[in-house]
Amino acid sequence: MLLFFSQWLLSQELPPIQNYTPSDYQAENQNWALSQADDKVMYIANNKGLLQFNGADWTLLPSPNESIMRSVKVVGDRIYTGCYMEFGYWVRDGQGMLRYTSLSADMQEDLLEDEEFWGIFNLEDWIVFQSLKRIYIYNIQTESINSIDTDDTLFRMFQVSNEIYFQENGKGVFKIDNGKSKLVYDDEVVLTDEIINIFQEDEELYMLTKHNGFYRDNNGVLDKFPTGLDDLPKKITVYSAIRLNDGSYALGTISNGLVLLDADGALLNHIDQIKGLRNNTILSLMEDRDNNIWLGLDNGVSYVNLKSPIKVYRDNKGVVGSIYAAVVKDGILYLGTNQGLFHKELDGDSDFALIEGTQGQVWSLQEIDGTLFCCHHSGTYIVEGNAAKRITDVEGAWKISPLPKHQDLLLQGNYDGLYVLEKVEGNWKLRNKIDGFGNSSRYFETLGNKVFVNHEYKGIFKLDVDNDFSHVNTISMDTLIKGSESGIIKYRDNVFYAYREGVYKYQLESDAFVKDSLLSSIYNQDEYVSGKMVLDQNEENLWLFTNSNISLLSEGSLADTLLVKPIPLTEDMRDGIVGYENIANLGEEGKYLLGTTSGYITLDVNGFKNKNFRVQIGRVEKSDKQSRQWALVGTSSNAEFGSADNHVRFSFFTPEYYKLFKPQYQYQLEGIYNNWSNWSESYTTTFENLPHGDYTFRVRAKIGDQISNNVSTFTFSIARPWYISNVMLALYLLAFILCSFLIHQAYRRYYHKRQHKLIEKNKRDMELAKAQNEKEIIKIKNEQLQEEFRSKSNELAASTLSIIRKNELLSKVKDQLLSSVDDTSSIKPIIKVIDKNITQNDDWELFKEAFNNADRKFLKKLKKAHPNLSPNDVRLCAYLRLNLSSKEIAPLFNISVRSVEIKRYRLRKKMDLSHDDNLVDYILKL
Repeated sequence: MLLFFSQWLLSQELPPIQNYTPSDYQAENQNWALSQADDKVMYIANNKGLLQFNGADWTLLPSPNESIMRSVKVVGDRIYTGCYMEFGYWVRDGQGMLRYTSLSADMQEDLLEDEEFWGIFNLEDWIVFQSLKRIYIYNIQTESINSIDTDDTLFRMFQVSNEIYFQENGKGVFKIDNGKSKLVYDDEVVLTDEIINIFQEDEELYMLTKHNGFYRDNNGVLDKFPTGLDDLPKKITVYSAIRLNDGSYALGTISNGLVLLDADGALLNHIDQIKGLRNNTILSLMEDRDNNIWLGLDNGVSYVNLKSPIKVYRDNKGVVGSIYAAVVKDGILYLGTNQGLFHKELDGDSDFALIEGTQGQVWSLQEIDGTLFCCHHSGTYIVEGNAAKRITDVEGAWKISPLPKHQDLLLQGNYDGLYVLEKVEGNWKLRNKIDGFGNSSRYFETLGNKVFVNHEYKGIFKLDVDNDFSHVNTISMDTLIKGSESGIIKYRDNVFYAYREGVYKYQLESDAFVKDSLLSSIYNQDEYVSGKMVLDQNEENLWLFTNSNISLLSEGSLADTLLVKPIPLTEDMRDGIVGYENIANLGEEGKYLLGTTSGYITLDVNGFKNKNFRVQIGRVEKSDKQSRQWALVGTSSNAEFGSADNHVRFSFFTPEYYKLFKPQYQYQLEGIYNNWSNWSESYTTTFENLPHGDYTFRVRAKIGDQISNNVSTFTFSIARPWYISNVMLALYLLAFILCSFLIHQAYRRYYHKRQHKLIEKNKRDMELAKAQNEKEIIKIKNEQLQEEFRSKSNELAASTLSIIRKNELLSKVKDQLLSSVDDTSSIKPIIKVIDKNITQNDDWELFKEAFNNADRKFLKKLKKAHPNLSPNDVRLCAYLRLNLSSKEIAPLFNISVRSVEIKRYRLRKKMDLSHDDNLVDYILKL
């Protein structure tokens, strides 16, 4: 029996379980009590204080005296809590923060020493607090507190209908009647064992003990009530228990996890740490408004989606492996995995067992005309019951497809092409390989004699095969549509091809694939995961897989119409093998099995029902740019922020607790960002550096494809900065007018000054023009003087040349006379006259006057520089000033050229010129 029971436990499909660790909620390990408010927010009594969880964010409120919080109970808008030497309640203030009010501090009666409060109950207008020694009754209306003392330890207190029961150690079970304790049961079991909870069924009471299971009231006597708890293989110690809304029971144990019993006590499930719980010791239990079971653990918090349409089988032992195919035949569930072919009775309690000889990779399982085929890495098998027979040993069988016009033939895709199986005398065997094609044929479909083979990297092969399916006549390729993880399938006599760009349908008339608008609308490129499509042959449905869901396509009520039903199961939650997605009908309407990398998921499609849910704004905070210190703001609308508080942060939540369906949020800030944001699981957003103005923040939520039935809003305004307030605007206007006046005056002064400067400038210009004119006149006079100077110079040159020529002529005449006359005495008077004309001083005086007119300052400078010069020296200098050569100067002095050179030498001596100094240059520079 022990082996059978353990196999049953391991082979069970479990509801989704969500675990939270102490690091998730940032508090300590142990969680002693749980309660839920009307808005579905969870409150948990933790060793560190009160935990608040809204489905998105955890908040820890430390206990008032920093002690362990043992109990919590939500009643209306109050959260009552009990801890060490303290009990009271929490209420939200105007900013949405929980504030604590102590009740025990206002009592006239002192608390007992080291008193802790383990239980809180609500009974009409009373709140009952239970410690191990005393019961306190708080009247909500009068705010009075009464107490009931016990002589011995008060283990627990129980609320049954409108009555309060409690167990006193060694004395039995009591009931509070008119504020007094009354003994009800003193049977041996309640004297020696601890009562965990008391339940009422019709008029009968059932008691669950810590070690001995259930007991039932039989006319005032407690009789043992047998349940599935008694059949567990080892002794179970129960610590907490509740009765669920459907009449079943949830039991939390010490070291053995969660036990679920039906209304009659039969064992439904046993969930422990091996199966997914965070911890095996369950300190507290609660059923929330959506029938989820919350578990306060010795180490963490968990909840179980007990009513979820999804159940999970996880191969914790690693025996089965990753599932590539599944099928149900004759009441047996077969799983084709990477480790072989496994089977178990669909409704049985046994674990999966490997079918002998099928170790290795299974690619597909297909039932064709009552025969189950297994396509395997090592060949093709026919499966019957728990046995498999290999019919081909050709390595790498991908899939098998029937040929509608050939009832005794099957087409098989392999690693190296296409093969034909033939049924001979009731047995299937390999007939032939189709010649002319050798590519891997993982995905293929047929239309008559056409075979379409999808190759992820090359495209679609279109094979035209002969009637006998033995040879390929022609091969064509469509390379325009191809992509990794693509898929091809025949559905309702049409061939569909799916890849990242969309879903395409083959058109026979054009011999081409054309995009199908309906199927392509199921996903976009961001949603694309795989083009794998799965046909449910039992119900003629088609499955497609996207990033955010899986879509079920079925025939509509009208001809040639399809209905699309999305199942909100994301690719992460599915944990499938991309490109090898598989889903199988379990034989019951709406029930399917979806293979994963480490087990499978079962779906009840009819269990996915639309449910109303709401989104709420949980927190609004503001901050300025400098401090970056966030201040909490009340969540009521029409808030007014200062101009500096232009950083605003929002957090929002949807208190829906589903392990596999996470809420997504979308928001907008009307007034600046009017477009809705993209959907995201993020539950906070921050807006920085908002300009002044009026704003409305809106947020909505989505679970799967269903939108929340409300849009939560928060309206606020940011004041204008002080420098653009009304007062400042008036001051600005006044300043503008004043500045305008001052500017006008300044412009007047400016233009007046400018006009004055212009007049002054005109005067200066006129004076400058006058001076310029005078300068021009002077220039003209100078030019005239220059012209006169040039004229004088020319006259001087002409005079000098005339003298030279005259003297030369006279010298020639003299020489001729002397040479032609023998008697010189006869011509002596003539020679005397000639010599007189050559040496007379009149020519020099005439030259001197002309020279002074042309260069009047030279002679003065010369006499001043060299006062010791003789007149002949001065005369020589004048000739040299005219740049005359020695040959030209000789006739002027009526001497030889040699004598002129001697004169020049003597002149150098008188002027004290050095040997290197040039005489003419020196005279010209004076």
